[in-house]
Amino acid sequence: MRTEIYGSQIVVKAYETSFIPLLFEAAIEARDDDGDFTRWMPWCHENYTMEDSRTFVEKTVEDWHDSDDIWRPGRQFAYAIFDSKAEKFLGGVGLNQPNAEHKFYNLGYWVRPSAQNRGIASRATRLLAHAAFEDMPLNRIEILAAVENIPSRNAAEKAGAHYEGVLRKRLVIGGRIHDAALFSFIREDFQN
Repeated sequence: MRTEIYGSQIVVKAYETSFIPLLFEAAIEARDDDGDFTRWMPWCHENYTMEDSRTFVEKTVEDWHDSDDIWRPGRQFAYAIFDSKAEKFLGGVGLNQPNAEHKFYNLGYWVRPSAQNRGIASRATRLLAHAAFEDMPLNRIEILAAVENIPSRNAAEKAGAHYEGVLRKRLVIGGRIHDAALFSFIREDFQN
């Protein structure tokens, strides 16, 4: 999987250790925001530290260099989202939870509060999904969003993901069980 993917307004880059303070700054902004961010992203808790950012980034860097086996359990391809002109750190997008038997990955995303409502998550989602189908032998990519997480569901729809329905009690977020809206991409979605 390529480490940088360029779009017209954003670029997604595989995490590097130099991104640790950028991730921490975005997490502090999100943690202190009055919105729903921490409800859906419990990793961004009130005691979040620079060490939490370091641990995450170092794990993702290790994952990038660890193995060529794209189907290894626990494998992920995590990217930071940047504004392509201002080079501001906007959030994250990634592929995780590989399923080797059925050849699919899960795709997840988040955008810091100051950059929300600008279509960043949907652009990053589409950009990454398209590149993944070009670079890997995938049958599908799935996106799961809690039914109540309307911004995440809207981002999946705006990205062009196909809504497949609701999976009852499919997600546990912050210790709570949620029904999940399932969206998907297949290779044909990117063929003109």
